[in-house]
Amino acid sequence: MKTSTAPALADPGAAEQPRTSLLRRLAETPEVGVVAACVVVFVSLAIDKSTFASAVNLQGMGFDLAQYGLIAIGESLVILTGGIDLSVGALLGTSVILMSWFNVRAGLPPILAVLVTMVIAGTVGLIHGLAVTRLKMPPFVVTLVTYTVAQGVTLAITSGTSITGIGGFFGDVGQTYVAQVPLPLILFVIVALCAWFFLERTYAGRQVYAVGGNAEAARLAGIRGDRRIVSMYVTSSLLSAFAGIMVLGRMGVGSASGVGVGWELSAIAAAVIGGVSLVGGQGRIIGIVAGTILLELINNGLTTLQINSNYTNIVLGCVLGLAITADRLRARSVARRG
Repeated sequence: MKTSTAPALADPGAAEQPRTSLLRRLAETPEVGVVAACVVVFVSLAIDKSTFASAVNLQGMGFDLAQYGLIAIGESLVILTGGIDLSVGALLGTSVILMSWFNVRAGLPPILAVLVTMVIAGTVGLIHGLAVTRLKMPPFVVTLVTYTVAQGVTLAITSGTSITGIGGFFGDVGQTYVAQVPLPLILFVIVALCAWFFLERTYAGRQVYAVGGNAEAARLAGIRGDRRIVSMYVTSSLLSAFAGIMVLGRMGVGSASGVGVGWELSAIAAAVIGGVSLVGGQGRIIGIVAGTILLELINNGLTTLQINSNYTNIVLGCVLGLAITADRLRARSVARRG
């Protein structure tokens, strides 16, 4: 005589539990808000203005995104260590002038002009890092000095006039398309992926978070925090100079008029909007990229809607204020849970 066992009744809650868990993880992801904001802003502007989603406009945004995104990544790396770099915009503008001057006035080949400028920018970052770690100077003060000096150097070299006749290499980098995608945007994606790999998949990247989260605890754990801080300042300065190559190639002349001015605020805003904590130790590359995209969408959207440019800074300032407020509220919430 055979006996059979009745099949067990399926638990309806078991099937929904993974789905609920996934939704909960998405809701708790710090970057989900800014990514959702990017989607909402893009769709809203595309519906309101058909030209916003046109290929020409998207390509233009790609060029802008690469420029702002590179200095935003550099700025974010410094902020993750608990510091700040106010010189990224001014150093970008100075790098544009230095590359132009070395190429045109000093007669150096474009590649050599770029290398010399990168060495100078890296040295500036090294000075920032050593001043912060060895002399214990506040990062705000150190980089503010460079901000002022860099603007003065730019005007002293050019006397307020543009440097023309730069080599074609810069135009090749700043204006080339690869399968209709701007080359600067591709380079930005490569840098973002390298930064993501460094922070998320390497021991040194985890040390950056540790130093920014609690420098004393990191020191007691045997982490050479000073090295990590110095390297992040050097990287930030190098990325500013790298972005300068794209800016110079796009403009076609070494101009001292307003290039890089105020860009450090956009870089800080992109970092904070993307979830990077101003006290250090928190933030991811995906959020930084999303924050940069959101700022670019807002900036380009205001232009597309033909809103007076005088109001652009007001809007961006309000967005930055909201981001900083959200960062403080998030920090207090984490402190209470801790």
